Amino acid sequence: MRVIARIPSMGLVWLGVAAAWGQTASRPAGEISVAAYRSVQDAIDANPGRMLFVPPGDHTVADKVRLRSDRSGLYGPGRIVQTNPGVPIVEIERGSGIELRGLTLTRPEGKQETRTEGVLAMRCRDLVLDDLRVVDNRTCSAAIALRECVRAQVRHCLVLNYMRISIDDRTGSDDWGYAFHCIDGSGIAVTDGSLGTLIEGNRVIEENLLPTPEVQKKFGLGKFSKKNPRKGTLMSQKTWDEEYVNNWHQGSAIVVTSPTSTDYVQILGNTVENAAQGIDIHADHVIVAQNIVNDAFMGMKAMHGSRHVLIVGNQFSKSALWAIGLMPGAASHAGGDGEGGKPVEPNVDGGSIIAQNIISDFGYGKSHWIWGGSGHDGFPILLDRGQKPTNPTLADVLIQGNVVYDTGRDGVLADGKVKAQPPRYKYAVRVTDGPLGPKGVHFSGNLFHPGTAGVANVELKP
Repeated sequence: MRVIARIPSMGLVWLGVAAAWGQTASRPAGEISVAAYRSVQDAIDANPGRMLFVPPGDHTVADKVRLRSDRSGLYGPGRIVQTNPGVPIVEIERGSGIELRGLTLTRPEGKQETRTEGVLAMRCRDLVLDDLRVVDNRTCSAAIALRECVRAQVRHCLVLNYMRISIDDRTGSDDWGYAFHCIDGSGIAVTDGSLGTLIEGNRVIEENLLPTPEVQKKFGLGKFSKKNPRKGTLMSQKTWDEEYVNNWHQGSAIVVTSPTSTDYVQILGNTVENAAQGIDIHADHVIVAQNIVNDAFMGMKAMHGSRHVLIVGNQFSKSALWAIGLMPGAASHAGGDGEGGKPVEPNVDGGSIIAQNIISDFGYGKSHWIWGGSGHDGFPILLDRGQKPTNPTLADVLIQGNVVYDTGRDGVLADGKVKAQPPRYKYAVRVTDGPLGPKGVHFSGNLFHPGTAGVANVELKP
């Protein structure tokens, strides 16, 4: 049993002992402890293909801990403390059946900001990351990153305080052509053609960097740090001239991307708090089920060629821009001939289901001041056109049995009485119309409280 207790000035404290090593913190009989060696890495190198016990206490490292051998791994209640911000805490590469269980992976005060990962796994098969605590790996990359992995499992982990102040540099793209100051970083990131990934029962929480006006002013967030001589093709002239963007809260709690190659993903029963984007999908054959996303300006989105996404039974609370969004993106494209006449598979969006989700407290999160107060109208459910005229249309989406709840109707106490508040969204559902808008969208059995302009901008056809 795992219990989480909150103690003043100590953040999240995990109490309990993982069943893998019983009710005591002593080394299980017959198992090898890293304490018997000069360093964690020496223990790994001396015992290829073995699971090694990491006893209680801090195990300080100044280089990345490297796991390469099949069926090797680390487990136990110990903390691995990485003092070098230039390297990951643990790097796993080209192994099969490698496991990390029960550990705390962290960085000391003054060394917590990094551009690297807490756990970086590359080209692995049947990887298991279970009951880890990745704490204060504050990065513009990801606290846990999987690249080109097959059948990896990330389950029951805590990712705490994973974001940092950074620069988002888009000067290399003709679409944008600028760089800007931002909060960035992701909790769990799956990329580069990873297949069959399970992300289950994790808690991805940010408590250090929150999108407040004070933080925005302190770090000049959203202000351009550089721009190209020519305006990006997707940029408005107004934004280009003002040299400011309001999407300075970047990163995702959980992101699954590489849309033409990442496939077959389960995102189940996770809890997200204080994210920029809660769950960000650029992949095919994805199940997003029974998650709680609390206070992310964007609850979840699926775009850039995300086909056959099942979004069912989730709770989205305190979103600001949208809670659930489906749309083509710049990376979406039709099939055709590529270089040398080679056929190119289509990368399109749709064939998806949004069912049995509850969206509540919309517009009551920390980032409402950014979006609700800057001329943008939020939409709990958004079905949009692509970023470019050439993007294929979002098509064939079933939306069934969802609730969009206007929390303001319950009111707040004013002069001893309950006073209702207007909705903090314009429409419960927005479907972008026009020739490039979504096609084949079907609605049935939903409960949508109207926004300030009504339930939807179009007729919701069954």
